[in-house]
Amino acid sequence: MQEYQIKRGFTKDLRKNVLEQMKLCFGSEIQENGDHCQTSFGALKILDVVTGKDGKSIIVRTESNIDADDETILDTNRRFRKYLDAVTGYSTKERVKKAKSVE
Repeated sequence: MQEYQIKRGFTKDLRKNVLEQMKLCFGSEIQENGDHCQTSFGALKILDVVTGKDGKSIIVRTESNIDADDETILDTNRRFRKYLDAVTGYSTKERVKKAKSVE
């Protein structure tokens, strides 16, 4: 499970954005279970996203499909990074920098 901070300005309509970007990036069926949004795609058996308590972060839980081939894994990772970029407002480089500063 990983928590990602949301950039200021991206917190408005966060839940709606989580759902829309999940549809755009993965194109698979999305299930809503309470506050959780879940889908599966490629190398991800489960992608489960819920907004943080303060509404300024998302908590992401993933389960990998260990039978996926290399091409599927690369495509899934690319889509996952694109999803996080769109939802959090931070690039991959910025998210890494933020994660290092928290430790």
